[in-house]
Amino acid sequence: MTDLTVAIQAGVAVLTLNRPERRNAYTPQMGALLGEAYRRCDDDDEVRAIVLTGAGEAFCAGADFTQPTGRFDAPDDQFSASPIAPAAFELRTPVIAAVNGHAIGIGLTMALQADVRIMARDAKYAVAQVRRGVIPDCASHWTLPALVGGAVAADLLLTGRTFDGAEAAALGIASRVAAAGDVLGLAMTMAADIAVNTAPMSVALSKRLLWDTMAKGYGPGQVAAMETALHHRVMGGADAREGVAAFLQRRPPRWTASVSREWEPLPDLSG
Repeated sequence: MTDLTVAIQAGVAVLTLNRPERRNAYTPQMGALLGEAYRRCDDDDEVRAIVLTGAGEAFCAGADFTQPTGRFDAPDDQFSASPIAPAAFELRTPVIAAVNGHAIGIGLTMALQADVRIMARDAKYAVAQVRRGVIPDCASHWTLPALVGGAVAADLLLTGRTFDGAEAAALGIASRVAAAGDVLGLAMTMAADIAVNTAPMSVALSKRLLWDTMAKGYGPGQVAAMETALHHRVMGGADAREGVAAFLQRRPPRWTASVSREWEPLPDLSG
């Protein structure tokens, strides 16, 4: 048994937090394995989308306080409040969090790093760290206000209160909500759609521009200029031709661009 399992099929990697007997309570090993899985999937052209979910009835109940390494003891020099490296938002590959049950503390803050969250309607959620004597982690002081705005982020970060999936959707944290048993299926359907119907380089560029815009505070003029520059990369290319041809011929597209071999980082406009 391992704290994380990885299954790849038809362009979709399913990463499963795998401690169901502990409601997938977070361990350092789990974080290290998740970061490594993210890295490997992002370097694999055969993986077009990543789904992150939990085994059993919970997504992740937070840090595992039954293990010595799960307690909030004085940190050593190696401590990081962002232990999952790279974070989901640093990848080029889309990450869908299939939050199939309770997500508390780091269970929720790691899900906030995904591009899309499909969440169980009746599960419980909280960024509860301030109720445990520490502070929220996984860059949630950035991801949460970027997703829902400063006022809502303050409500959740400073109180650590619990809310359900319906409120998560109303606040803008959940992209979609569903019955717990339907969450993974919806995430897989979305991931399969991305894997088949979207151009890999186009998605990678769009994701990076989206997160860079939030992280670096680009204004509309900068974003427009970047969109123009990135169109110069893809327009006239094989996948642009294939996308139109597949649409006109009413058939699935056959993409040929390789993100792993052809990727060029986006320029930094923040300076």
